[in-house]
Amino acid sequence: MTTPGKVYLVPTVLSADALFSIPAYVTAIVQQLTVFYVENERTARRYLKALDRNINIDALQLLLMNENQPPDVALAKKLLLEGKDIGILSEAGCPAIADPGHLVVQAAHSVDARIIPMIGPNSMLLALMASGMNGQNFQFVGYLPIKPPERTKMIKELELESERKKQTQLFIETPYRNNQLLKDILDNCKDHTQVCIAADITAPTEYIKTKTVKEWRKQLPELHKRPAIFLLYAGQ
Repeated sequence: MTTPGKVYLVPTVLSADALFSIPAYVTAIVQQLTVFYVENERTARRYLKALDRNINIDALQLLLMNENQPPDVALAKKLLLEGKDIGILSEAGCPAIADPGHLVVQAAHSVDARIIPMIGPNSMLLALMASGMNGQNFQFVGYLPIKPPERTKMIKELELESERKKQTQLFIETPYRNNQLLKDILDNCKDHTQVCIAADITAPTEYIKTKTVKEWRKQLPELHKRPAIFLLYAGQ
């Protein structure tokens, strides 16, 4: 009986300028792989070439997985059962966290394949590390609702939960809606609640600041189209 192939969770850069953040052993593994599940074929090709310009991109099998096209998990199982190793690439940072890569990982577990998470940059953990907020008790809630009533309700609930549990709340937004999200936070949270904004992590323009809501209202950063993590802490 053929031993199932392995699934490598391959980290990618958070910024195009931050190839230094990827450990050398990632390149060594990537050079051995010919099948990848990726969110965007063009950016995946660019990243793989940046890791090793000698990689024959045209010889690779790049399988899409994104919000419009879920990964073909049946194909993933078939490839693994044939003994084929698979790489999973996120658009930024570590795969299978806030992206559809977890579905391929689920499929791999179902056929008893080995899963190998690889070390690399993770914007949520880097932001939490730099925030000064509670790193012992935290919750990542992903994207907040887009519609104003639901978003306002969610922000207030997260603040209340943070205050009650002394828990740091982490969330993200599509970059072109960052400014509106920050406005909604400042309009609906208490003056003493702390908010950390971590934008462009690992890039030359990296910006990480923690202030109270009252302090943020005095001067707002420009966050339009900048990848950002928002952290909220209302514990005393």
